[in-house]
Amino acid sequence: MSHIVVNQNKPRVVVIGAGIGGLTAAALLARRGYSVLILDQAIVPGGCASTFKRQGFTFDVGATQVAGLEPGGIHHRIFSELEIDLPEATPCDPACAVFLPGESTPINVWRDPEKWREERQQQFPGSEPFWQLMATLFNASWEFQGRDPVLPPRNLWDLGQLIQAVRPNTLITAPFTLSTVGDALRWFGLGNDRRLRTFLDLQLKLYSQVNAEETALLYAATALSVSQQPQGLYHLQGSMQVLSDRLVQALERDGGKLLMRHTVEQIKVENGKATAVVIRNQKTGEVWTEAADHVVANVTVQNLVQLLGEKAPIGYQRRVEKLPPASGAFVVYLGVDASAIPYDCPPHLQFMYDANGVIGENNSLFVSVSHEGDGRAPAGKATIIASSFVDAEQWWRTEDYQGLKQQYTQDAIAKLAQYFYLKPETIVYQEAATPRTFAYYTGRDRGIVGGIGQRIPTFGPFGFANRTPIQALWLVGDSTHPGEGTAGVSYSALTVVRQIQAQY
Repeated sequence: MSHIVVNQNKPRVVVIGAGIGGLTAAALLARRGYSVLILDQAIVPGGCASTFKRQGFTFDVGATQVAGLEPGGIHHRIFSELEIDLPEATPCDPACAVFLPGESTPINVWRDPEKWREERQQQFPGSEPFWQLMATLFNASWEFQGRDPVLPPRNLWDLGQLIQAVRPNTLITAPFTLSTVGDALRWFGLGNDRRLRTFLDLQLKLYSQVNAEETALLYAATALSVSQQPQGLYHLQGSMQVLSDRLVQALERDGGKLLMRHTVEQIKVENGKATAVVIRNQKTGEVWTEAADHVVANVTVQNLVQLLGEKAPIGYQRRVEKLPPASGAFVVYLGVDASAIPYDCPPHLQFMYDANGVIGENNSLFVSVSHEGDGRAPAGKATIIASSFVDAEQWWRTEDYQGLKQQYTQDAIAKLAQYFYLKPETIVYQEAATPRTFAYYTGRDRGIVGGIGQRIPTFGPFGFANRTPIQALWLVGDSTHPGEGTAGVSYSALTVVRQIQAQY
């Protein structure tokens, strides 16, 4: 039986998962007059973009920076429609300081396009034709994405939206649809440029889950260009949680309902249509079925197949099973004395382990550092969050989980200590998270993070559609176009809201 009194005149939407994608879809649907219930098994909303507090420190769980806050950017557009204020934020400049192996001077990814051009010409002589191609593809792709295409299209309405978004300059990108970054490097005779390739591998792994050889060129063009003006990456004042909190306020103001600590155990399907979800209240153990006109799943595509059980279409299930393994993350959270942070430390850094380092598949650490007054640490203190991609499976297979976790933690801190002044007296607090931690707190299958990898067979036109093979069941989040990050999942949410609305 349903516990929630609803206005029977409004189409009823149940959203599974209160990550940024789910919250955005729910808030927009409530704003547009739908009756919305959103459920999440965690304690706080936000998914991989939530936060936790320890001893006066506030740590961002996973995501630490945001794109799309500038006028015309996706968060700006959505917050404007919801009539809520954008969070206070400072631009990240440089967006990242990348340290290559054995080098003590970083490659700074500057926000100013001119400064960034000078930097890369100095760092990678002869590479400018490659960067010019990336800029051309980015400009065409960005304008195209701003016109809200539906990718991949699954019916005539989707196709119509896609065609409306195309302009003559969009066609510049068409010949590059099946190319990777590795291909582009070879076209310009840069295939053997070790430093450039290492830099691209490090940066692309953050945004696409895979290295330069495998990353789809059209995806990379956006990932590598979005940190320059007029776009940019931003550091939120307070914490990443501000984004979720504002979306929850908008949702509840417009009559939507959020239930945390409620697990969705199954999606009910009748005659090829999603009709209801089975919900368990974690506190009381009570189980009930909630009917819905639409079900929006803000989950990984792997979780979606599990929620459908025997109702998962065979072809869809096989496609998910054939996906290359997705990455997990190992994250170290440090609360430190401000004296541990070098003067003029950029907000984001990336280090590569030397060849014998054990951490991560491509041996890199992505580091986010708080700054004075940003709400993440008490006066005279700071937070350092360092993450690396890891093979999720080994964390489930290992017979010595604590030992593995300790080894990774020591290796990460040793690497960080080459840049930061980390001594027992400067480390106030430390904690680590593994794929098992992420699985426990976010409910994501095996604790995987960041989507399914932006290889040719899985990006954009070839990826998983928001419209699933089951009627009235929709997929939002980083398993769908345009991919990971709060901006990416918000685009997917907007697409689903428009698709649902087109049916009424």
